[in-house]
Amino acid sequence: MTTVTRCDIVDLGLADYAATWQRQLELVAARQRGEAPDTLLLVEHPHVITLGRAQKAKANLVAPGDVPVVEVERGGDVTYHGPGQLVAYPILQLGEGERDLHRFLRNLEEAMIRALADAGVAGATRRGGATGVWIGAAADGLPARKIASIGIACRKWVTFHGLALNVTSDLGYFRRINPCGFESSVMTSIEAELGAPIDMGDVKAGLAADLAVCLGRELA
Repeated sequence: MTTVTRCDIVDLGLADYAATWQRQLELVAARQRGEAPDTLLLVEHPHVITLGRAQKAKANLVAPGDVPVVEVERGGDVTYHGPGQLVAYPILQLGEGERDLHRFLRNLEEAMIRALADAGVAGATRRGGATGVWIGAAADGLPARKIASIGIACRKWVTFHGLALNVTSDLGYFRRINPCGFESSVMTSIEAELGAPIDMGDVKAGLAADLAVCLGRELA
């Protein structure tokens, strides 16, 4: 009989980036000690730009202006977080059969592709050499648009940081950076793709459920 690992889900609402980052680090340490279960944090952040470990991350910081810039230990380049963007941080202890971070990234992508389909966005896909989720990669005759970004870290096989899905994001803020090294015009959102309002709560519930399935967890 296969045992499915329990995962607590914590909805932080709109929460400060630095405070949430600190909470992640505390959960990682507690998970390593066996004092906490796997935990999925769901959050929106006030406007913030984060720099990952990619060599060109700082070079892709164009004009941050009044938006704070934070350097973090996740992989990847520069990205923007803000209201209307759903961020998910899976703090998971990877078991013996799960210790493949490339597969972990693909599972995060798959969960978002499913969540986008649930929300009515067709054509979500991967793009070779560009981690994240894309829309219209030549399938609809339009230029490819990036709708979600991923950047993770892992310590002693406990994952943290995670993914950012643009739901109703103000896409103008991406002009302050070259997101993940691309032109800012490549970014899109669920709302922009549908041309209609979208309920964040519905997307949040769908993404949490799809992450549980794709990561082999049972949400508590």
